[in-house]
Order: sequence, then structure tokens, then C-alpha cells
Amino acid sequence: MTATRTSPARTVAPRPPRAASPRTPRTRLKVCVIGAGPRFLSGISYYTNRLINVLGRRFDVSAVLIRQMMPARLYPGRTRVGTPLAEFSYPPGCRVYDGIDWYWLPSMWRAIRMLRQERPQVLILQWWTGTVLHSYLLLALVARALRISLVIEFHEVQDPGEQLIPVAAWYVRLLAPVLMWLARGFVVHNEYDRQALVGHYRMAHRPVTLVPHGPYDQYTRPDGDGAAPDRPQDELCRLLYFGVIRPFKGVEDIVSALELMTPEEVARFELTVVGETWENWTLPGERIAASPYRDRIRFINRYVHDEEVGELFAAADVVVLPYHRSSVSGPLQLTMAQGLPVVVTAVGGLVEATEGYEGAIRVPPQDPAALRQALNAAHELRGTRFPGVASWERTLEGYGTLFETLGVEASGVEVGANRR
Repeated sequence: MTATRTSPARTVAPRPPRAASPRTPRTRLKVCVIGAGPRFLSGISYYTNRLINVLGRRFDVSAVLIRQMMPARLYPGRTRVGTPLAEFSYPPGCRVYDGIDWYWLPSMWRAIRMLRQERPQVLILQWWTGTVLHSYLLLALVARALRISLVIEFHEVQDPGEQLIPVAAWYVRLLAPVLMWLARGFVVHNEYDRQALVGHYRMAHRPVTLVPHGPYDQYTRPDGDGAAPDRPQDELCRLLYFGVIRPFKGVEDIVSALELMTPEEVARFELTVVGETWENWTLPGERIAASPYRDRIRFINRYVHDEEVGELFAAADVVVLPYHRSSVSGPLQLTMAQGLPVVVTAVGGLVEATEGYEGAIRVPPQDPAALRQALNAAHELRGTRFPGVASWERTLEGYGTLFETLGVEASGVEVGANRR
């Protein structure tokens, strides 16, 4: 079912009155988060929602969502745009506008009106794609006019697919520095991204705070004991790849690793590949169809509903993420929140993300032979669960530290020397 332009979600819900109490004082810092909404559902949509809820524990939070980030026909997942695949909730009293369209009229003016009414002290922009750059530039200028401190949280310096499109790469390279100049602080998830950001935008003397990605623990079983589900005591190891299928994701490397195995080895594994194909990257599907071991591979080539995600991870023994490059990975955070063993390539920010996680087996990228060895090693870990290493409390602490660095107070008066 596709959302229509008359959907009630486009209206700004009135803010319910807050009960005055010591726990929710009216003097709490006011923060507005701007990021991906559910219509173009992606990992950034989930992260934006989790961040809003986490910040709501300490701050007075509102949200402006990007509803239509590009013409739907240009989106890799165009066939599912607007399909209700997830249900998001928000903190009590959180005012949510869903949301801004790429063509602005009349959505942008409604968003600006909301900012003028809310008057947050901090505006947090989620950066993941150049398609929102023109909207972010206008919002940044509005923030400056309203004396709102602007913070940009990075998930990528630029989407890897956009980097391969000359016009898109040129557009971001030309205008993104203006957006960075308007910001007072930045958030990254790892040191790898910090170095990339500082080098790319020459901001060595700007406040850049490292805030590790929080866990996607919303699929954890209610009992919370972390135990592996009951299943037959056999030698079978159920492998899972989960996430969109793109050239840099390396899904075809898993097929190559299985094909390097002897028949006796491969008989101990079953592989489930779950993901939506982007950028016409059909090689993984072709490799699966042509593989001599295709009867041991299940291919779910679509963006699955939220209700299916928990079942897929509960049925898995080991998750395999053979990325060729990556800054952060939502599926990795989901895996570690479940306590599952994970075979993951040692690229980008994933080395830092798995630091201290005892269930991680790291391998070099684009090396099916090494991946084969790692899968055999992971076979021995099936049925084992490991404690997670990520925490949303670290997110709260990181943002609190950044706000102190910027000198932003709940009254809206900036007290530090960092005022631009």
C-alpha cells in the first residue's frame, strides 16, 4: 500500500501539555532532530527514530522527518516506497512533522514554521545522502537566523553510489562545504570517519565528537536472557546475510567461499541471503542461481517487514557481512545486539565497531579463501551468544559532552567562546 499525499502523517501533531514535575522540567534543553522518515525506509530511518527516542530521555525533543527525499522513480527501492514495513514510536510530548519533500512546497514552509514555534536550542541534521543537501542548506540558514546551534551527524561523507555519479559527486563537492561552514559541531561514529571527515572538509579545529553507533536491540526477545533458541543438536550451521544488496556489500563473496568448500564441508552449512537489490547489482543473484550449491542457499530478494527481522535472526547461527568498504553497519549492530557470532570484513569503521565483541571473526575483504576459513571457524560457535558492546547511554553522554563544548544551555543562551 502506497502512502498518499493526503496522509495524516504530513500534518504537525499538536504538542500535548506536559505535566510539570522534577523529572521533566520545562528548562530542559530543546533539541530538534532532522533525518529520514519511514516513507523511504532505510537503515537511516531506523537510526533517526532510535536517536529521537534516546535523546528524549534527557532533552526536550522534536523531530522533522524527510518524507520524500527524491522522486520515487529514482529511488533504488522505488517499488516499496510508502509501504508500511515498520512502525515507529516517539517519546511522550515529542512533536513530529513528517515531513519535508524534496520539492519543498508546501512542506518546507511548514517545517520552518514548526522550528519558529518550537525554537530549539540545537538542531541535529542526519547526513547520509546528497539528495537532502538543498533542504539542509535552507534549514541551516533558518537555524542561523533563529540563533539555533547546528550539529551534523555523519553516517557517510557521501553515499558510495552517489560518488559514482559525476553530477551528484560534483554537486555535493560544491555545496556541502557551505553546509559544514554553517554548522557549529559534528558527530561521527568512529575514528575512521573522523579522519575522513576532517580530511575531506578541512575542519581540524572544529568540534568533532565521536559517538559510537548504538545497538539495534528492538528485536531482542522479551525474556532478554540472550540464550540461543532451541533447535536440533546437529552439525548444521545456518548462515545469514542481511541488508541491501549493493556492489560494495560483497554478497557474491559468500557464494564464492561456499564453492571453495568440499562437499563434506558445505554440507554443514545453509545460507539465507535477505536483501533488496540496489543499483542493478544482480551479480549475487546470478551467482546463487548458477552455483552448484544453490540448493543450500535461500534468497529473499526484497526489503522485509519489521516483523520478519526478529524471526530471521532467531533462526540464524552466524551472520556474514563481507563488505568491501563500510563506515558503519546497521546489520552489524543488529547482530551484536542479538549476541550472534559474526564473520565481518576488517574494513572502515567496522574494526572499531567490533572491538571487544568476542563473537566477531574478522577477515580481509574480497578474499573468499579467508572467508571460507572463517566460516569453518564460525561453525564451532553456533549456539553461542555473546554480550554486546554498544550502548545508547554512550550516545547520550557523547551528545551531552558536545552540547557543553558548544556552550548551549537550556535557556538558549550560549555561554562558551565557540559561538560563530
